[in-house]
Amino acid sequence: MAVDPRTPIVVGVGQVTHRPGPQSVTDTPVDATSLMAEAVELAMNDTGGRRPERVDLLAVVNTLTWRYGDPARIVAERAGLTPARRAVTPMGGNSPQALVNTTAASIASGELDLAVLTGGEAWRTRRRVRREGIDPGWPKVDPEVLESQPPEVWGEELTMNSEHETALGVYMPVQVYPMFESAIRARRGSEGVDPETHLEQVAAMWARFSAVAADNPSAWSQRALSAAEIRTATPTNRMVGAPYTKVMNSNNDVDMAAALIMCSAERAQALGIPTERWVFPQAGTDCHEHPLVSERDRLDEVPAVAAGASLALELAGTHLDEIDLIDLYSCFPSAVQLGARAMGLDPYDAGRHLTLTGGLAFMGGPWNNYVMHAIAAAVDALREGGERALVWANGGYVTKHSFGIYAGHPSATGFRRGSPQADIDALPRRECASGVAGPGSIESHTVMHDREGTPEQAITTLILDDGRRAWALSDDPGTAAELARGDHVGRAVRVDSEARLLL
Repeated sequence: MAVDPRTPIVVGVGQVTHRPGPQSVTDTPVDATSLMAEAVELAMNDTGGRRPERVDLLAVVNTLTWRYGDPARIVAERAGLTPARRAVTPMGGNSPQALVNTTAASIASGELDLAVLTGGEAWRTRRRVRREGIDPGWPKVDPEVLESQPPEVWGEELTMNSEHETALGVYMPVQVYPMFESAIRARRGSEGVDPETHLEQVAAMWARFSAVAADNPSAWSQRALSAAEIRTATPTNRMVGAPYTKVMNSNNDVDMAAALIMCSAERAQALGIPTERWVFPQAGTDCHEHPLVSERDRLDEVPAVAAGASLALELAGTHLDEIDLIDLYSCFPSAVQLGARAMGLDPYDAGRHLTLTGGLAFMGGPWNNYVMHAIAAAVDALREGGERALVWANGGYVTKHSFGIYAGHPSATGFRRGSPQADIDALPRRECASGVAGPGSIESHTVMHDREGTPEQAITTLILDDGRRAWALSDDPGTAAELARGDHVGRAVRVDSEARLLL
């Protein structure tokens, strides 16, 4: 095929899933950089061409397993590479797709010619060696070396929690995403869907994700679950943040890694990489919602997803009905529902697959790096005859977004990248009140449960009578138990000056 020499392409992908064996994990405590190096080797072999002698960039998605200092340096050493540049990303599940977008643009401009992107976690092993009091002896870059030769940082941090939220202890995704769920449920209630039907449809959606994971050799969990198994709380599937049971939460207790090899078309030809291995990033966009959940106008809408996805499709010169492969970020069911509706998709439609992997609950949620597995799956599917793929990556509380459009052929206009952020920043914001007392109505709610499944804390947002939003919490067992049952959005309540919920 005739392709512009500077066209960015993905030529190799690799995925590693290190499942526990019969021996104790402390016998051979695998670390994340070892998994990444293994994934890089698989990706190199996947190209079908000669191993490159020169690597311009090795970039690593930020890892939570261990404080390596510079994981890119360690991965390069383990993989036998001497990259001209090393980079790491900020925290956030949007990072893998954002990294692809930046790398593709850099290749198109001539700044880079070949890049190795990777990420991974050994969180399962880390938790277990810590529990057994064992030092795994994993590597760390010498502080003097790190100070004199630090890696580049590709991406910007975003403050996503206010001092008020942090002081209240409301900053964990397991707390916030089920609150989104209650807002979605209430909105659907106004559309004629009762709460029980809504939960059944959400569980059925999640069951379809588990079925995809069951057929995915790279997935951590490969047992398809029924909708009833998913939504029913049991000793092995305890309630976490109502209405989410354990299997409706992202599973970060995994040891996994993935890698991508990206290069220019010219470099791919020079390395003898067969054209049937080439997959083309056609467009990429990056944006974010109003960073603080407290300041968003509504909790049942994600306008930045609508804007970012629309722009990505426009830049690729295509439409949603021409996309046959989709992977929506799926840390929790509310993320899928919010993202799908923003893009004009029906998340409850059994005829439309919204995951290529099985999602973070079943494929596995290796913290910031899940989407690199989704991109690898998209590449494989496009090589097998798929037309176009859309990948949505999310970080924070449906906060930071990156989108990628991929195809088995180049776009007529070449790779294009953009951001609708200026338009998003101009959207309405809601003021969040703190230290106030007064009446309001419940806007969203969840109840956190202890490990025995007992309701222990109710968390709500209220819309005060003056239109401002306020957080209201209660540790009262009776209040928590009451809010754990049914839908309470719209209920008239009060909040005191200490942010305590008063029914």
